[in-house]
Amino acid sequence: MAFVVGMAGSGKSLLTASFSEWLREQEQNVATVNLDPGALELPYEPDVDVRAYVTVEEVMEKYGLGPNGAMIAAADLMATYVDELEAEVRGLGPDIAIVDTPGQMEVFAFRPSGIFLVQGLTNWPKAIIYLFDACFSREPANFVANIFMASAVYHRFFTPQVYALTKCDLVELGDVKRMVEWSSRPTSLLDALEMSLRGDRRLIARDFVRAVCRTGLSFPLIPVSSTTCQGFLNLNMALERAVSGGERYTL
Repeated sequence: MAFVVGMAGSGKSLLTASFSEWLREQEQNVATVNLDPGALELPYEPDVDVRAYVTVEEVMEKYGLGPNGAMIAAADLMATYVDELEAEVRGLGPDIAIVDTPGQMEVFAFRPSGIFLVQGLTNWPKAIIYLFDACFSREPANFVANIFMASAVYHRFFTPQVYALTKCDLVELGDVKRMVEWSSRPTSLLDALEMSLRGDRRLIARDFVRAVCRTGLSFPLIPVSSTTCQGFLNLNMALERAVSGGERYTL
């Protein structure tokens, strides 16, 4: 089971749609799960949909909340339906389930309900696909921010993570190569920070990178495009290593 997580606008739903379709073309039995109770439209037809149990609109009407408060409440209410969601997923008997999480990452990653759902949705091997938006991350300071968010997500869930650099079709190839190098060689990221930032911002960003390096965490990026399916083979292999030791998905 793979949970797709990333900042708002990083392409979670589109990756869920494209990657699941690509897996089906590889003769994998895939289930798509939507865990965003606030989604109005999705680029795929979810096999399991939390909106069958709770939606942001219903919560707004029932409790008189605004959009933000209703999103938080709906995210928490999702946890009360974990048994129903699990039964639906198990009933499909997939080789792998791709789980699309809320657009606002914090309501899933940093609420108790998020951990409860990750732990409670089956006892199958699990991994997180954390998305780095290439359009956002090509600036060194933004890349550092994404590293910190990815570290925080790992700290919250302590679940194997793979890292996809999304929207690679929308940026120059040189930018993609540079971000991949930053992810594999922290010294190159430090050099980029030295060149692009000044004063306290440079000092803080540099110390952030060094602090993460001291934890032993690494963030090897897999360049992908949900439009062209670029990189999906490499993403799939990384996911297989994370959830099944490199073996093809089976339950």
